[in-house]
Amino acid sequence: MASCSECSFCIMVTSLFMCISFASAQPARAFFVFGDSLVDSGNNDFLATTARADAPPYGIDFPTHRPTGRFSNGLNIPDIISEQLGLEPTLPYLNPLLIGEKLLVGANFASAGIGILNDTGFQFLHIIHIYKQLKLFQHYQQRLSAHIGAEGAQKHVNQALILITLGGNDFVNNYYLVPYSARSRQFSLPDYVNYIISEYRLILKRLYDLGARRVLVTGTGPMGCVPAELALRSGNGECDVELQRAASLFNPQLVEMVRGLNQEIGAHVFIAVNAYEMHMDFVNNPRAFGFVTSKIACCGQGPYNGVGLCTPISNLCPNRDLYAFWDPFHPSEKANRIIVQQMMTGSVQYMHPMNLSTIMAIDSRV
Repeated sequence: MASCSECSFCIMVTSLFMCISFASAQPARAFFVFGDSLVDSGNNDFLATTARADAPPYGIDFPTHRPTGRFSNGLNIPDIISEQLGLEPTLPYLNPLLIGEKLLVGANFASAGIGILNDTGFQFLHIIHIYKQLKLFQHYQQRLSAHIGAEGAQKHVNQALILITLGGNDFVNNYYLVPYSARSRQFSLPDYVNYIISEYRLILKRLYDLGARRVLVTGTGPMGCVPAELALRSGNGECDVELQRAASLFNPQLVEMVRGLNQEIGAHVFIAVNAYEMHMDFVNNPRAFGFVTSKIACCGQGPYNGVGLCTPISNLCPNRDLYAFWDPFHPSEKANRIIVQQMMTGSVQYMHPMNLSTIMAIDSRV
């Protein structure tokens, strides 16, 4: 017959084994992505649209070395966040492989070309505008409920991490798309910024209503400094003043809007990601980050390789890690890694009110 001390040891070991088994049985935190081409992982490949990255040399540095629908030479921002957090990469929602247990990983609803406003990106034809992305998120939750039950699905969504990236296209593919655009005739720039911030607020509130409780909200990058705008608007390689002014108006108001929304809710649900500052670090001083240039795209043609799209007949740099921009609009994988590192560990200058590492530490104690 076992002694009391042996019984206690057995109970302790059994309890520990049960705890380990229970922990390993729990699904990892889900990750959901909404937004535009900076975070689209291939949804547009399933749509009849011109906003797509389904031909080489896109994906040249992806593990498969083939195009995936990501507007990158390799991994994009959501991929790298998943990598940093030890999560599986999220599949595009339109990918037929997103079934069964894969639903627990999360989903990417992003679609290249979209903006805060529904009329942004009209020239790209069939794209998934943001409210359609939110509608698909509802459909996802119904599918998840069928898989793990309504209560489990709600908990899984509440505990998820969410990334939303909007705003840049509302300027470059709407307000400034053509001289005297409909929106620029309707609004002065400050009034337009106020308008799209108020519309972004409605989108975030809807996301909260759908169960989002941890949301990274990305502002615009330095739109006037991307190779496409240098080619179009710059005679001397300097960033375009008007687009930089738009970014300087939009991003601080986004932080204030996020702060106000959190106060209204009574919790730090929304985290403002200062993509402008993150980009400007390597735009202003590319060599400090190992880049040879932040003006010329790796893939493209014309001045700064900023004209048109990246295609199989474009100029292509041999080493993508030396270029801050992969194509006329989008950062290279290496630049994306720098951006994600600031999301993980950056100060309040970059992440307000806290960075992703702090979020993960807090949430792990709940």
